[in-house]
Amino acid sequence: MTLETSVGVERAPTCVNQGTSFHPEWLDDIRINKSAVERRVGTLGARRSVKKDSQIAFMLKAISCIDLTTLAGDDTVGRVKRLCAKARNPVQKSILKSFEMESLGLTTGAVCVYHEMVETAVKALEGTGVPVAAVSTGFPAGLAPIETRIEEIRKSVAAGAREIDIVITRSHVLTGNWHALYEEVKAFKEACGSAHMKAILATGEHGNLTQVAKASMTAMMAGADFIKTSTGMEGVNATLPVSLVMVRQIRDFYERTGIKVGYKPAGGIRKAKDAVTYLVLMKEELGRAWLEPELFRFGASGLLGDIERQLEYHAIGGYSASYRHPIG
Repeated sequence: MTLETSVGVERAPTCVNQGTSFHPEWLDDIRINKSAVERRVGTLGARRSVKKDSQIAFMLKAISCIDLTTLAGDDTVGRVKRLCAKARNPVQKSILKSFEMESLGLTTGAVCVYHEMVETAVKALEGTGVPVAAVSTGFPAGLAPIETRIEEIRKSVAAGAREIDIVITRSHVLTGNWHALYEEVKAFKEACGSAHMKAILATGEHGNLTQVAKASMTAMMAGADFIKTSTGMEGVNATLPVSLVMVRQIRDFYERTGIKVGYKPAGGIRKAKDAVTYLVLMKEELGRAWLEPELFRFGASGLLGDIERQLEYHAIGGYSASYRHPIG
């Protein structure tokens, strides 16, 4: 596998979802067999083994797809600037040099922050091509008044955010009010303007996989450019069974419309080997096109530190202490 990336170039999304009309009949036939889903994802680790050079390539690819994130109540300007510095240079140059990759121009896929830190992040990333993503719409619960949530989107876009991670009203999913969910996501999409919109479904609170699938399809019909598993703050976040269900809905939507929608698993992905497994899943289910940051992202903070540590192991033959690989 090759890794293609560029520094100093604005990464405008190549795929934009303008949405479709609401098609309830697309939802009527969705039925998810949980046992079949679990059998399928159970083959990923047992059947596939990525080794040596391929493992290094997968890990470098994973870095380019990370939305490096800080969403803490005690975030400061200094912390966000340090996070942006890490996004600009995610791996020590000595490690990249050992793989003859020092000229690669490797960066993370984006930096994700609260609205209050958007301007700080935009300034810190100026000239890198790394976009700033802002969580919005009453993150993480999504229960603020609709007018407030829409205005928050507009303010983040005005501040320079090129990607907006919105949260849906979970009660629409739990009550099966799919038209209400469609109209909500559509309103958020309109407020995003030219910014890329990622719809956070909070799948751990949907009850079952069939509900996850229907919520995924509804969000895409309404114009979501990405569908995302979770805020990272629920009891259950990204899992492989949920991911399989969501990416197959992406495939179904693509077959129906010709529109490519991205996928973002978020929360709980902290190990390099787990990141590789997710990349294998995307490659097998959706194809090579979905291994680029335009169509795939990890929502993570601790993941980058472990990947860098694993890369250093491949470079020098031994593990370093985790504190030698700070992320912010």
